[in-house]
Amino acid sequence: MKLLVPAYVKSIVPYPPGKPLDELERQYGITNAIKLASNENPWGPSPKALAAIAAALDDLHRYPDGSSYALTQALAKHLGCDPNMLVLGNGSNEVIEFLVKACIEPGDEVITSHPSFLMYQKFVQIRGGINKVIPLANMRHDFDAIVDALSERTRLIFIDNPNNPTGTLFSSEELLQLCHVLPESVALVLDEAYVDFVDQEQQLDSVGLIQQSKNGPQIVSLRTFSKAYGLAGLRLGFGIMSASLANMLHRVRQPFNINTLAQVGALAALDDSDHYWRTIGGTRAGMRFLQKEVEKLGCCSYPSQANFFLIDVRGDANRLYEAMLYKGVIVRSMHAYGYPSCIRITVGTEAENYRFVGALAECLRELHYV
Repeated sequence: MKLLVPAYVKSIVPYPPGKPLDELERQYGITNAIKLASNENPWGPSPKALAAIAAALDDLHRYPDGSSYALTQALAKHLGCDPNMLVLGNGSNEVIEFLVKACIEPGDEVITSHPSFLMYQKFVQIRGGINKVIPLANMRHDFDAIVDALSERTRLIFIDNPNNPTGTLFSSEELLQLCHVLPESVALVLDEAYVDFVDQEQQLDSVGLIQQSKNGPQIVSLRTFSKAYGLAGLRLGFGIMSASLANMLHRVRQPFNINTLAQVGALAALDDSDHYWRTIGGTRAGMRFLQKEVEKLGCCSYPSQANFFLIDVRGDANRLYEAMLYKGVIVRSMHAYGYPSCIRITVGTEAENYRFVGALAECLRELHYV
Protein backbone atom coordinates (compact mmCIF):
# COMPACT_ATOMS: atom_id res chain seq x y z
CA MET A 1 0.00 0.00 0.00
CA LYS A 2 1.71 3.20 -1.21
CA LEU A 3 -0.82 5.60 0.25
CA LEU A 4 0.64 7.29 3.34
CA VAL A 5 -1.63 6.49 6.26
CA PRO A 6 -0.74 7.72 9.78
CA ALA A 7 0.63 5.05 12.11
CA TYR A 8 -2.11 5.78 14.65
CA VAL A 9 -4.72 4.86 12.04
CA LYS A 10 -2.89 1.70 11.01
CA SER A 11 -2.84 0.64 14.67
CA ILE A 12 -6.64 0.64 14.93
CA VAL A 13 -8.26 -2.78 15.16
CA PRO A 14 -11.57 -2.63 13.23
CA TYR A 15 -14.71 -2.97 15.31
CA PRO A 16 -15.70 -6.67 15.22
CA PRO A 17 -19.27 -6.93 13.88
CA GLY A 18 -21.43 -9.80 15.02
CA LYS A 19 -22.69 -12.33 12.51
CA PRO A 20 -26.24 -11.85 11.21
CA LEU A 21 -28.80 -14.05 12.92
CA ASP A 22 -29.63 -15.99 9.77
CA GLU A 23 -25.93 -16.75 9.19
CA LEU A 24 -25.54 -18.06 12.74
CA GLU A 25 -28.59 -20.28 12.23
CA ARG A 26 -27.11 -21.65 9.00
CA GLN A 27 -23.68 -22.21 10.57
CA TYR A 28 -24.97 -24.00 13.66
CA GLY A 29 -27.87 -25.80 12.03
CA ILE A 30 -30.51 -24.20 14.21
CA THR A 31 -33.80 -22.40 13.66
CA ASN A 32 -35.78 -19.78 15.57
CA ALA A 33 -32.71 -18.55 17.43
CA ILE A 34 -33.10 -15.80 20.01
CA LYS A 35 -30.54 -13.07 20.48
CA LEU A 36 -29.83 -11.90 24.02
CA ALA A 37 -26.37 -10.53 23.33
CA SER A 38 -26.71 -6.92 22.18
CA ASN A 39 -28.83 -5.18 24.84
CA GLU A 40 -31.61 -4.54 22.35
CA ASN A 41 -35.27 -3.91 23.16
CA PRO A 42 -37.10 -7.22 22.64
CA TRP A 43 -40.53 -5.59 22.52
CA GLY A 44 -39.65 -3.38 19.57
CA PRO A 45 -40.64 0.21 18.87
CA SER A 46 -43.84 2.01 19.70
CA PRO A 47 -46.76 1.34 17.33
CA LYS A 48 -47.02 5.12 17.03
CA ALA A 49 -43.42 5.23 15.81
CA LEU A 50 -44.08 2.51 13.24
CA ALA A 51 -47.13 4.37 11.96
CA ALA A 52 -45.20 7.64 11.68
CA ILE A 53 -42.39 5.91 9.81
CA ALA A 54 -44.84 4.29 7.39
CA ALA A 55 -46.48 7.66 6.75
CA ALA A 56 -43.11 9.23 5.91
CA LEU A 57 -42.08 6.69 3.29
CA ASP A 58 -43.49 8.72 0.41
CA ASP A 59 -41.09 11.57 1.23
CA LEU A 60 -37.86 9.60 0.97
CA HIS A 61 -36.90 11.43 -2.23
CA ARG A 62 -36.52 14.60 -0.13
CA TYR A 63 -33.54 15.41 2.08
CA PRO A 64 -34.26 15.25 5.81
CA ASP A 65 -34.54 18.36 7.94
CA GLY A 66 -30.87 19.17 8.53
CA SER A 67 -31.60 20.77 11.89
CA SER A 68 -34.01 18.05 13.11
CA TYR A 69 -36.07 21.01 14.29
CA ALA A 70 -39.29 19.28 15.37
CA LEU A 71 -37.50 16.48 17.18
CA THR A 72 -35.05 18.86 18.88
CA GLN A 73 -37.90 21.03 20.14
CA ALA A 74 -39.81 18.00 21.45
CA LEU A 75 -36.70 16.59 23.14
CA ALA A 76 -35.96 19.93 24.80
CA LYS A 77 -39.49 20.07 26.18
CA HIS A 78 -39.27 16.44 27.33
CA LEU A 79 -35.95 17.02 29.11
CA GLY A 80 -36.64 20.53 30.40
CA CYS A 81 -33.67 22.15 28.68
CA ASP A 82 -32.93 24.73 26.00
CA PRO A 83 -32.97 23.31 22.43
CA ASN A 84 -29.53 24.89 21.91
CA MET A 85 -28.15 22.41 24.47
CA LEU A 86 -28.90 19.41 22.23
CA VAL A 87 -26.81 17.76 19.52
CA LEU A 88 -28.33 14.83 17.65
CA GLY A 89 -26.25 12.04 16.19
CA ASN A 90 -26.50 8.95 14.03
CA GLY A 91 -26.49 6.92 17.23
CA SER A 92 -24.99 8.39 20.39
CA ASN A 93 -21.65 7.06 19.14
CA GLU A 94 -21.67 9.81 16.49
CA VAL A 95 -21.97 12.41 19.24
CA ILE A 96 -18.91 10.78 20.83
CA GLU A 97 -17.15 11.22 17.50
CA PHE A 98 -18.18 14.90 17.39
CA LEU A 99 -16.74 15.46 20.87
CA VAL A 100 -13.43 13.90 19.90
CA LYS A 101 -13.27 15.81 16.60
CA ALA A 102 -14.01 19.12 18.30
CA CYS A 103 -11.75 18.70 21.34
CA ILE A 104 -8.81 16.45 20.49
CA GLU A 105 -5.56 17.23 18.69
CA PRO A 106 -2.75 14.69 18.20
CA GLY A 107 -1.11 14.11 21.56
CA ASP A 108 -4.11 15.14 23.65
CA GLU A 109 -5.27 12.64 26.27
CA VAL A 110 -8.63 11.02 26.89
CA ILE A 111 -9.43 8.98 29.99
CA THR A 112 -11.75 5.99 29.77
CA SER A 113 -12.43 2.90 31.86
CA HIS A 114 -12.07 -0.77 31.01
CA PRO A 115 -14.20 -2.63 30.32
CA SER A 116 -16.49 -0.07 28.77
CA PHE A 117 -17.74 1.01 25.32
CA LEU A 118 -14.96 0.26 22.85
CA MET A 119 -15.67 3.16 20.50
CA TYR A 120 -14.48 5.83 22.96
CA GLN A 121 -10.92 4.67 22.44
CA LYS A 122 -11.22 4.07 18.70
CA PHE A 123 -12.36 7.63 17.98
CA VAL A 124 -9.42 8.94 20.01
CA GLN A 125 -7.01 6.79 17.99
CA ILE A 126 -8.46 8.14 14.75
CA ARG A 127 -7.55 11.67 15.87
CA GLY A 128 -4.06 10.72 17.02
CA GLY A 129 -4.97 11.21 20.66
CA ILE A 130 -3.66 9.21 23.59
CA ASN A 131 -5.94 6.83 25.47
CA LYS A 132 -5.40 6.49 29.20
CA VAL A 133 -7.45 3.46 30.22
CA ILE A 134 -8.32 2.89 33.88
CA PRO A 135 -9.40 -0.62 34.94
CA LEU A 136 -12.66 -0.90 36.83
CA ALA A 137 -12.32 -1.56 40.55
CA ASN A 138 -14.82 -4.14 41.84
CA MET A 139 -16.77 -3.67 38.59
CA ARG A 140 -17.13 0.09 39.20
CA HIS A 141 -15.41 3.18 37.82
CA ASP A 142 -12.29 3.95 39.84
CA PHE A 143 -12.63 7.71 40.36
CA ASP A 144 -9.45 7.96 42.45
CA ALA A 145 -7.40 6.40 39.65
CA ILE A 146 -9.12 8.62 37.09
CA VAL A 147 -8.08 11.71 39.05
CA ASP A 148 -4.53 10.37 39.36
CA ALA A 149 -4.40 9.97 35.56
CA LEU A 150 -5.16 13.65 34.89
CA SER A 151 -2.51 15.74 33.17
CA GLU A 152 -2.25 19.06 31.36
CA ARG A 153 -3.08 17.22 28.12
CA THR A 154 -6.33 15.68 29.41
CA ARG A 155 -9.28 16.95 27.38
CA LEU A 156 -12.08 14.39 27.76
CA ILE A 157 -13.18 11.79 30.31
CA PHE A 158 -15.77 9.19 29.27
CA ILE A 159 -17.63 7.31 32.01
CA ASP A 160 -20.72 5.24 31.31
CA ASN A 161 -23.46 5.14 33.94
CA PRO A 162 -24.67 2.41 34.16
CA ASN A 163 -21.46 0.78 33.03
CA ASN A 164 -21.58 -1.68 30.18
CA PRO A 165 -20.98 -4.59 30.74
CA THR A 166 -21.26 -4.61 34.56
CA GLY A 167 -24.52 -2.64 34.98
CA THR A 168 -23.07 -0.77 37.98
CA LEU A 169 -23.88 2.83 38.92
CA PHE A 170 -22.12 5.69 40.63
CA SER A 171 -23.99 8.16 42.81
CA SER A 172 -24.58 11.88 42.42
CA GLU A 173 -22.34 12.42 45.46
CA GLU A 174 -19.47 10.58 43.79
CA LEU A 175 -19.99 12.55 40.59
CA LEU A 176 -19.97 15.89 42.40
CA GLN A 177 -16.76 14.96 44.22
CA LEU A 178 -15.15 14.16 40.89
CA CYS A 179 -16.34 17.43 39.35
CA HIS A 180 -14.82 19.43 42.21
CA VAL A 181 -11.31 18.30 41.31
CA LEU A 182 -11.56 18.46 37.51
CA PRO A 183 -10.24 21.56 35.73
CA GLU A 184 -12.35 23.71 33.42
CA SER A 185 -10.28 22.54 30.48
CA VAL A 186 -11.77 19.03 30.73
CA ALA A 187 -15.14 17.78 29.48
CA LEU A 188 -16.69 15.01 31.59
CA VAL A 189 -18.90 12.88 29.35
CA LEU A 190 -21.56 10.78 31.07
CA ASP A 191 -22.72 8.04 28.73
CA GLU A 192 -26.25 7.39 29.96
CA ALA A 193 -27.41 5.03 27.21
CA TYR A 194 -29.21 2.85 29.78
CA VAL A 195 -30.47 5.59 32.09
CA ASP A 196 -34.12 4.80 31.33
CA PHE A 197 -33.80 1.45 33.13
CA VAL A 198 -32.25 2.91 36.30
CA ASP A 199 -34.46 3.08 39.38
CA GLN A 200 -35.77 6.65 39.40
CA GLU A 201 -34.48 7.42 42.88
CA GLN A 202 -30.97 6.54 41.70
CA GLN A 203 -30.99 8.50 38.44
CA LEU A 204 -28.64 11.46 38.25
CA ASP A 205 -30.06 14.87 37.45
CA SER A 206 -27.48 15.29 34.72
CA VAL A 207 -29.56 17.91 32.89
CA GLY A 208 -29.72 19.99 36.05
CA LEU A 209 -25.98 19.60 36.59
CA ILE A 210 -25.28 20.81 33.07
CA GLN A 211 -27.60 23.79 33.45
CA GLN A 212 -26.12 24.79 36.82
CA SER A 213 -22.48 24.18 35.94
CA LYS A 214 -20.60 27.48 35.69
CA ASN A 215 -17.16 26.68 37.05
CA GLY A 216 -15.32 23.40 36.71
CA PRO A 217 -15.54 20.88 33.89
CA GLN A 218 -18.00 20.88 31.03
CA ILE A 219 -20.52 18.09 31.68
CA VAL A 220 -22.09 16.20 28.78
CA SER A 221 -24.85 13.59 28.94
CA LEU A 222 -25.25 11.07 26.11
CA ARG A 223 -28.62 9.40 25.51
CA THR A 224 -30.06 7.08 22.88
CA PHE A 225 -33.31 5.94 21.26
CA SER A 226 -31.81 2.48 20.67
CA LYS A 227 -32.61 0.91 24.03
CA ALA A 228 -35.81 1.84 25.88
CA TYR A 229 -37.41 3.24 22.72
CA GLY A 230 -36.51 0.24 20.54
CA LEU A 231 -35.20 2.22 17.54
CA ALA A 232 -31.71 0.72 17.31
CA GLY A 233 -32.06 0.08 13.57
CA LEU A 234 -32.66 3.77 12.87
CA ARG A 235 -29.49 4.91 14.69
CA LEU A 236 -30.45 7.94 16.72
CA GLY A 237 -28.84 9.36 19.84
CA PHE A 238 -28.22 12.78 21.30
CA GLY A 239 -26.00 14.73 23.62
CA ILE A 240 -27.01 17.30 26.24
CA MET A 241 -24.40 19.93 27.01
CA SER A 242 -23.81 23.66 27.35
CA ALA A 243 -24.97 25.69 24.36
CA SER A 244 -21.41 26.87 23.77
CA LEU A 245 -20.06 23.32 23.52
CA ALA A 246 -23.03 22.25 21.39
CA ASN A 247 -22.15 25.08 19.00
CA MET A 248 -18.66 23.63 18.59
CA LEU A 249 -20.04 20.17 17.86
CA HIS A 250 -22.39 21.52 15.20
CA ARG A 251 -19.31 22.86 13.41
CA VAL A 252 -17.98 19.33 12.90
CA ARG A 253 -21.38 17.71 12.28
CA GLN A 254 -22.26 16.60 8.78
CA PRO A 255 -25.46 18.11 7.33
CA PHE A 256 -28.45 15.75 7.19
CA ASN A 257 -26.85 13.32 9.66
CA ILE A 258 -30.27 12.30 11.06
CA ASN A 259 -32.40 10.57 8.44
CA THR A 260 -36.09 11.33 7.97
CA LEU A 261 -37.39 8.02 9.34
CA ALA A 262 -35.32 8.36 12.50
CA GLN A 263 -36.66 11.87 13.08
CA VAL A 264 -40.35 11.03 12.66
CA GLY A 265 -40.02 7.70 14.48
CA ALA A 266 -38.33 9.22 17.52
CA LEU A 267 -40.80 12.10 17.62
CA ALA A 268 -43.71 9.66 17.74
CA ALA A 269 -41.94 7.41 20.25
CA LEU A 270 -41.54 10.33 22.65
CA ASP A 271 -45.30 10.77 22.51
CA ASP A 272 -46.03 7.16 23.51
CA SER A 273 -45.39 7.02 27.22
CA ASP A 274 -47.54 3.90 27.62
CA HIS A 275 -45.23 1.85 25.39
CA TYR A 276 -42.17 3.31 27.09
CA TRP A 277 -43.34 2.34 30.58
CA ARG A 278 -44.42 -1.12 29.41
CA THR A 279 -40.85 -1.62 28.21
CA ILE A 280 -39.38 -0.44 31.51
CA GLY A 281 -41.81 -2.56 33.54
CA GLY A 282 -41.25 -5.64 31.39
CA THR A 283 -37.50 -5.25 31.68
CA ARG A 284 -37.55 -4.98 35.46
CA ALA A 285 -39.90 -7.95 35.84
CA GLY A 286 -37.77 -10.01 33.46
CA MET A 287 -34.62 -9.07 35.37
CA ARG A 288 -36.11 -10.25 38.66
CA PHE A 289 -37.22 -13.55 37.13
CA LEU A 290 -33.92 -14.26 35.38
CA GLN A 291 -31.71 -13.45 38.35
CA LYS A 292 -33.79 -15.66 40.61
CA GLU A 293 -33.70 -18.56 38.15
CA VAL A 294 -29.97 -18.47 37.40
CA GLU A 295 -29.22 -18.44 41.12
CA LYS A 296 -31.34 -21.60 41.45
CA LEU A 297 -29.09 -23.20 38.82
CA GLY A 298 -26.00 -22.53 40.95
CA CYS A 299 -24.73 -19.50 39.04
CA CYS A 300 -24.00 -16.05 40.46
CA SER A 301 -25.97 -13.12 39.04
CA TYR A 302 -24.67 -9.60 39.50
CA PRO A 303 -27.00 -6.68 40.33
CA SER A 304 -27.61 -4.35 37.40
CA GLN A 305 -29.35 -1.06 36.71
CA ALA A 306 -29.59 -1.66 32.96
CA ASN A 307 -31.49 -4.05 30.66
CA PHE A 308 -28.69 -6.61 30.91
CA PHE A 309 -26.69 -8.30 33.66
CA LEU A 310 -23.66 -10.50 34.20
CA ILE A 311 -23.84 -14.16 35.18
CA ASP A 312 -20.89 -16.09 36.59
CA VAL A 313 -21.45 -19.55 35.11
CA ARG A 314 -18.72 -21.18 37.27
CA GLY A 315 -16.75 -22.27 34.21
CA ASP A 316 -15.27 -21.06 30.93
CA ALA A 317 -17.65 -18.47 29.45
CA ASN A 318 -16.51 -19.10 25.87
CA ARG A 319 -17.43 -22.78 26.08
CA LEU A 320 -20.80 -21.88 27.58
CA TYR A 321 -21.39 -19.34 24.80
CA GLU A 322 -20.69 -21.99 22.15
CA ALA A 323 -22.91 -24.55 23.87
CA MET A 324 -25.77 -22.04 24.07
CA LEU A 325 -25.45 -21.33 20.34
CA TYR A 326 -26.31 -24.95 19.60
CA LYS A 327 -29.47 -24.45 21.66
CA GLY A 328 -30.38 -21.44 19.52
CA VAL A 329 -29.70 -18.89 22.30
CA ILE A 330 -27.13 -16.15 21.63
CA VAL A 331 -25.46 -14.59 24.67
CA ARG A 332 -22.24 -12.59 25.09
CA SER A 333 -19.11 -14.09 26.61
CA MET A 334 -17.19 -11.71 28.85
CA HIS A 335 -13.91 -13.58 28.47
CA ALA A 336 -12.37 -10.80 26.35
CA TYR A 337 -13.57 -8.19 28.87
CA GLY A 338 -11.57 -9.70 31.71
CA TYR A 339 -14.35 -11.80 33.24
CA PRO A 340 -13.53 -15.28 31.90
CA SER A 341 -16.31 -17.10 33.77
CA CYS A 342 -19.07 -14.58 33.02
CA ILE A 343 -21.63 -14.11 30.30
CA ARG A 344 -23.78 -11.03 29.74
CA ILE A 345 -27.40 -11.44 28.76
CA THR A 346 -30.09 -8.99 27.76
CA VAL A 347 -33.50 -9.27 29.40
CA GLY A 348 -35.86 -10.68 26.78
CA THR A 349 -39.56 -11.23 26.46
CA GLU A 350 -41.18 -13.67 28.86
CA ALA A 351 -40.94 -16.49 26.30
CA GLU A 352 -37.30 -15.68 25.53
CA ASN A 353 -36.42 -15.60 29.21
CA TYR A 354 -37.94 -19.03 29.83
CA ARG A 355 -36.11 -20.43 26.81
CA PHE A 356 -32.82 -18.97 28.04
CA VAL A 357 -33.21 -20.52 31.48
CA GLY A 358 -33.98 -23.92 29.99
CA ALA A 359 -31.02 -23.78 27.61
CA LEU A 360 -28.69 -22.59 30.36
CA ALA A 361 -29.72 -25.44 32.64
CA GLU A 362 -28.99 -27.97 29.89
CA CYS A 363 -25.61 -26.45 29.01
CA LEU A 364 -24.49 -26.23 32.63
CA ARG A 365 -25.23 -29.94 33.08
CA GLU A 366 -23.53 -30.90 29.80
CA LEU A 367 -20.39 -28.90 30.67
CA HIS A 368 -20.41 -30.07 34.33
CA TYR A 369 -20.08 -26.46 35.54
CA VAL A 370 -22.44 -26.71 38.53
